[in-house]
Amino acid sequence: MADAILTLNAGSSSIKFALFARRAEIPRKPELVGQFDGIGAAGGQPAHLKVKDARGQVTTDIDIDLDGKAQSPHAAALALLVDRLRGSDGGWHIAGVGHRVVHGAEKFSQPVVLDSTMVATLRGFTPLAPLHQPHNLAGVDALTAALPDIPQVACFDTAFHRSQPDVAQLFALPRAITAQGVRRYGFHGLSYEYIAEALPQHLDPGVARGRVIVAHLGNGASMCGMKDLKSQASTMGFTAVDGLMMGTRTGNLDPGVLLYLMDYLKMDSKALTNLLYKESGLLGVSGISGDMRVLLESSAPEARQAIDLFCYRIVREIGSLAAALGGLDALVFTGGIGEHGAPIREQVCAQLGWLGLTLDSAANAANTTKISAAGSRITACVIPTNEEWIIARHTAQLIA
Repeated sequence: MADAILTLNAGSSSIKFALFARRAEIPRKPELVGQFDGIGAAGGQPAHLKVKDARGQVTTDIDIDLDGKAQSPHAAALALLVDRLRGSDGGWHIAGVGHRVVHGAEKFSQPVVLDSTMVATLRGFTPLAPLHQPHNLAGVDALTAALPDIPQVACFDTAFHRSQPDVAQLFALPRAITAQGVRRYGFHGLSYEYIAEALPQHLDPGVARGRVIVAHLGNGASMCGMKDLKSQASTMGFTAVDGLMMGTRTGNLDPGVLLYLMDYLKMDSKALTNLLYKESGLLGVSGISGDMRVLLESSAPEARQAIDLFCYRIVREIGSLAAALGGLDALVFTGGIGEHGAPIREQVCAQLGWLGLTLDSAANAANTTKISAAGSRITACVIPTNEEWIIARHTAQLIA
């Protein structure tokens, strides 16, 4: 069987995975990519598994009953995945597993090989990311059960931002509180790391290593200001609900609003969590959907207002990040909306003429890599992200 690196992004009810051939240089395109959905669904509903091969052809699209298994739903799903990878999905030998782990706190600025002590350390960061960390580690536990002798690696969404200066990470809170780890961490770091890797291939060296803002726009959205391909500032802070407006998340919000909701509407932490993460953003403003594709096709004024607010917040934050960088040389769009949402890119860029950005509308509509006009002082481009490859490469290097 051929050696491969498996990457996992485990959530509460879904598991995204990709399988990369293990070679001297990990190829950027996976051999297989897939997702389990509906894991642990209420009412005995089956989970669903969909897998595509390297050509994008669907090889598996089935419902799977995980009820009645001796393992947890995550463990049952991943045990099934391992069996399929060894058999019907190509006869692969999994040489290592790389996990997306949301939080590495202040401790980790690089990926790490996992053992029981390390997993316990990462479990201690759960209060910093209670909606993500337990599920990421559930994937680690499940793979440990399915492949007990195979090395596993944690790659952190916070690690890329540890290069930021201290002043960019601080809150104006008493030192006794910030000493407890309450600071700006930033997220989407694996995506930004990939873009930093790819920038010199698409931009002149001086521009690539200059003042670059990367807009990772999707259901989760954030931006990162880079210099010399390193993070200098991010729109996300202590949690992944900060910064830009998102599909169902508020983004930046006056904390006084939360005090008002607690005191006068009697909302508790559970209700506020649901409001901030699941009921707001594009969904909350439009009342229609958190999916940008649906809103762009809608003629409802509420949909238009949600889109306008989304773009306005991006433009506001670009101004802030440009100030932190001392100017701007390039703007990069990535993520689902950033890569495919030409109308969003056009609306954002139209408001950045004061920075010296001029859009090439035809190039933007065609989704070409470079979308700025020939005379534009700011280079604007679209670069698809590849977080899975970053995870696979780190994993291959650490287990070598």
